Amino acid sequence: MTSKRKGRVTLADLARAAGVSESTASRAFTRPDLIRDDTVERIKRLAIELGYSVDPHARALSTGRTRNIALIVPDIANPFFPPLVREVEAGAERAGYAVFLGDSDERAAREKVLIDRLDMQVDGFVLASSRLPAEQILELAERVPTVLINREIEGVQRVLVDAASGVREAVDLLAAMGHSTIAYLAGPPETWADQQRRAAVLGGAAAAAVTVTVIELGRPSYEAGRECVGSLIATGATAAIAFDDVIAHGVLAGFSLIGLNVPADFSVIGCDDVLAATTLPALTTVSGGSAASGAAALSTLLGLIDGAAPVERTALAAHLVHRASVAPARNIRR
Repeated sequence: MTSKRKGRVTLADLARAAGVSESTASRAFTRPDLIRDDTVERIKRLAIELGYSVDPHARALSTGRTRNIALIVPDIANPFFPPLVREVEAGAERAGYAVFLGDSDERAAREKVLIDRLDMQVDGFVLASSRLPAEQILELAERVPTVLINREIEGVQRVLVDAASGVREAVDLLAAMGHSTIAYLAGPPETWADQQRRAAVLGGAAAAAVTVTVIELGRPSYEAGRECVGSLIATGATAAIAFDDVIAHGVLAGFSLIGLNVPADFSVIGCDDVLAATTLPALTTVSGGSAASGAAALSTLLGLIDGAAPVERTALAAHLVHRASVAPARNIRR
């Protein structure tokens, strides 16, 4: 009667059982294209029989790959990011990678800490709406494959949701409905997304002879949207375009609390199309492709890791989705 082998089965044990060198046994898992198919099949069959599993640390040392990537977002509670995260995780799993997820809490210092902690554990980074200074991102991208989402830095691979065309459609729609004075409810002014959307509102309004007041809200939140309604009414605007759907959702609630009706008394447009179908009324918004940006960023990153030279800049078009939160302008008692 043979005794059952105790302890962890090593690569040397597997190689001995298969009658091959340790390097050949290793290649069956890391570079199977370099050895015969029947040899790969025999080694993997024996690995199952012996209970051998690949040591990820040893594999990282021999191949330079960890099979991990990092995704860092500024606020996981913001509804724009969960579809993006799911798309990255699903695609990474299909490609044989695990994803480390980090939330920077809208703080560049926190984002830098996360990157420093994950740097040696991953093969690459996806930074969504990064708050880091450009020079820090450039330094990171020089040594680790890095892809940005909604951040424009020359020399770094990036995926951009081009909301500008959809925002201009929103301004044109409001102008056509007789809204001569509107407000833009701004997001964090240091972000590429807010800079793009703000410029599109101001440029579209100038072309349509519409007056714009910009209300600075800072960090986008439901509470900020709800609490800005008094200031919004004081501007004399009859419509508002919000930096994102989260702010717009708060505005809908704020008007309801003071007894005014959207859209009969005031029109509201959001951006990103992540809450619109569940608000009351259904929110007119600029559809921005959260999931699509995640898929495009992951594809770009995997190409970088594999040594490909992908297109440096990928732009995803956005468009206006007209729902129930806009109506022709009317003068309301203020």
